[in-house]
Amino acid sequence: MAQVLIIDDHDSIREGLELLLRKRGHRTLVADGGEAGLRLLEEEGADLVITDLKMAQVGGMEVLEKARTIAPDTEVMVITAFGTIETAVEAMKKGAVDFITKPFSPEEFAVKVERILAHRAEKQALRQENQALRVENEYLRGETAARYGEMVGESAPMRAVFRMIERVAPSDSTVMIYGESGTGKELVARAIHAGSHRASGPFIRVNCGALPEGLLDSELFGHEKGAFTGAERQRRGRFELADGGTLFLDEISTISPNTQVRLLRVLQERELERVGGEETIPVDVRIIVATNTPPEQLVSDEVLREDLFYRLHVVPITLPPLRERREDIPPLVHHFVDKLRDRTCSRVTQVSEEAMRVLCAYDWPGNVRQLENTVERALVMAEGEVLEAGDLPALRSNGAAMLANGPVLGVDGATLPEGGMDLNRLMEGMEEKLLREALERAGGVKAEAARLLGLKSSAFYYKLEKYGIEA
Repeated sequence: MAQVLIIDDHDSIREGLELLLRKRGHRTLVADGGEAGLRLLEEEGADLVITDLKMAQVGGMEVLEKARTIAPDTEVMVITAFGTIETAVEAMKKGAVDFITKPFSPEEFAVKVERILAHRAEKQALRQENQALRVENEYLRGETAARYGEMVGESAPMRAVFRMIERVAPSDSTVMIYGESGTGKELVARAIHAGSHRASGPFIRVNCGALPEGLLDSELFGHEKGAFTGAERQRRGRFELADGGTLFLDEISTISPNTQVRLLRVLQERELERVGGEETIPVDVRIIVATNTPPEQLVSDEVLREDLFYRLHVVPITLPPLRERREDIPPLVHHFVDKLRDRTCSRVTQVSEEAMRVLCAYDWPGNVRQLENTVERALVMAEGEVLEAGDLPALRSNGAAMLANGPVLGVDGATLPEGGMDLNRLMEGMEEKLLREALERAGGVKAEAARLLGLKSSAFYYKLEKYGIEA
């Protein structure tokens, strides 16, 4: 339902149009001249103005020109007699959306009005979507600047990663980021985007592993209205939303063969068709993908089509696991303490040598993400200004649980230390270790990991959330 302002100095035409529009569910405002109509437009507003061209005093052309100033988003349609079509064309050059020639049938008039209003609704929806994207982009640019600072590292492997980011960022080359879960692949993608000429454009992320094939196709490429059950309106995909910017495809190794074919075509042709559509849409997007599957395995196990693999594997960047750059653990710990202090309402400003020793000795299978979660939990538990080893949760390494006070107890033949122990912490450490091992053995498939542990899905998901494990 729209609000339509009718301006015409002929009573019969004005009343007839008002009756017709009201029958179609629209609200109407009426004026018998241009001056009164402009006053109504300024006071009440309107989605559409329908004005006669030939009126005494203030004519339709003047109404059009002033309406552009009073309400720039309002559409204007002009009514003209046969002999003044040239004037109507001139009116359209000055901003009128359409014109209708007298005499006209109610059906012709209704079709034109509905078409104008539908087009206006589409423009408004697109404008709102673009505004939302601009807001999101501003947020993401700020988030990128903040999160880029989280790429903390002084080790040789990380310095090599930083050099690669600086070299590849200015180009438009496709980047494939390899690394275990939690190593910071998305941070690298955001850093590349932030350092590129596309930095002012959108950074759009898609977790390919979180969506089944049908939904992933719609998410990536968009769909037309009626393309499938539930497709009640046309929807632009992430490729279109990322136009002029960067599209980051996380967990690329999980996409189906059919989706791989569609993705390959977009990479080759730089154009796409929405699901259920026939229109070819050009896209200008830089592609960055990420996976925790080694490159040789992607090809040998036929995880990705060979032609798609080589399209994506243009500039590879491999992130080292945290256990291979232990010298970065202390600066990361201090960074997370500073970052998380306010969130956890902690008074901690320092980390004890013993606590740092425990943290540096651990293998960190969950990498930087696990380290951050561990520091956050420790800050919650700490009571003083120094984070002590006793504030740390249980950490396990190589099949054992490492307690905060130092002893390492094997699963078999565990002995009770002379000074006692924290049994709950030990058991939690073992439980977390087994959860991670099950996920690794199951290739990240949660249902299979739950089966390996003999757990119901609800219990398995609860434990994942309890230990902050992301799979």
